[in-house]
Amino acid sequence: MNETIAAIATANGIGSIAIIRLSGEHALDIAKKLTCKENFTPRHATLTNIYNDNNELIDEAIVIYFKGPYSFTAEDVVEIQCHGGFIVAQTILRATLKAGARLANAGEFSKRAFFNGRIDLSEAEAIAQLIEAKSEDAAKILASQMKGSLKEFIEQVRDDIIHILAYSEVSIDYAEEDLPEDLVAQIQAKLDELYTLLEKTLITSKSREGLMQGFRVAIIGKPNVGKSSLLNTLLNYNRAIVSDIAGTTRDTIEEQVKIGTHLIRIVDTAGIRESNDEIERIGIQRSLEAINESDIVIALFDGSRKADEEDEQILELIKQNRDKKEMLVVKNKIDLEQKFHLENLAFDLELNSRNDVTALVKKLEAIMDASNVSDEIMLISQRQISAVEATIQNIKEAFEPLQDQELEIFSFHLNEAVKEMASITRPFENDEMLDKMFGSFCLGK
Repeated sequence: MNETIAAIATANGIGSIAIIRLSGEHALDIAKKLTCKENFTPRHATLTNIYNDNNELIDEAIVIYFKGPYSFTAEDVVEIQCHGGFIVAQTILRATLKAGARLANAGEFSKRAFFNGRIDLSEAEAIAQLIEAKSEDAAKILASQMKGSLKEFIEQVRDDIIHILAYSEVSIDYAEEDLPEDLVAQIQAKLDELYTLLEKTLITSKSREGLMQGFRVAIIGKPNVGKSSLLNTLLNYNRAIVSDIAGTTRDTIEEQVKIGTHLIRIVDTAGIRESNDEIERIGIQRSLEAINESDIVIALFDGSRKADEEDEQILELIKQNRDKKEMLVVKNKIDLEQKFHLENLAFDLELNSRNDVTALVKKLEAIMDASNVSDEIMLISQRQISAVEATIQNIKEAFEPLQDQELEIFSFHLNEAVKEMASITRPFENDEMLDKMFGSFCLGK
């Protein structure tokens, strides 16, 4: 941690500016070497020339010095804002390395901020995910968590468990003393309240995963119902091949498109039917997998053809998945003579996928907007979800020994619950987990 690290903090490529960030004990000394200046006022932007080790001019840049602990890492930090592009920033970075810095590892700035007490793990994860946010609603939630909203929730739950644990410990230590007769009932009531709160948080978080990771929308149907045409219209360009030959789409096709405030991933699947063609069968299997992996499924039917066994197969898939995810049942090709009829099948929308899909876009936007309840706490990573699941399990396993007044076993489960909740914000004991988590961050972050 004594080494001074450096990295380019902006994305690689052509841009108006690029930022090189340094953090560590010698950050200011290195900045002085590169600028041939002796004085930098903390938090003031200084326009200055940047030189290499041969005193050759590299660029004119803005240098800002953040004196520790009043910086992101709580160490001395220097940011050099230079002209963007492929060459200038790399040249300045090399100059910082020659002047005594070393290249930062991925996520090392955030890792230092964590170890120096500037942020906890919940805030670090929010920072990492904010960079890759797939919707405006997700960005708002993550910005709130960067300011500590999840940390406050976790600390409150942890304190509540410790408070309950204190009741148990008192009962163990002073078993012969007179204690309130309704003590078990009081503890039970508090545990029930905590259990309900955590269950609600867990269910809400899992139901809103698409908000964080980006919604996946699968288009399914038998061959030639217009799935590829629908994809092309949504994208506003011809991404998928469209023809009258059944089985033209033989694999899943994925593309991103923005709908409302959400960046979503649309998956055009191979037509689902019985097939003797091995390649087509593989594509159909991938289509079925795409249904399982998607948040929203658009089931497309051809209104210009009579219903057949393949349509009934799609109807069966709808029934199997309706309780698991959002399903939109859509009749396509309504500009043609209508021949389709299938018992027990009601359509949410009717359209012509080659022309106007406005109604479908609005329906998708409404579904995705409905997933956001901004005033509720949300878990934003599988690590956080697993910790809360383990906490809930320990609380659940504590109920029986509480009823039997086996308070040592009861206290053991509550102690485990406290550890699981604490792991969401600051699990110091697991260096391997921390290395893995911060290693997934962007370089320069």
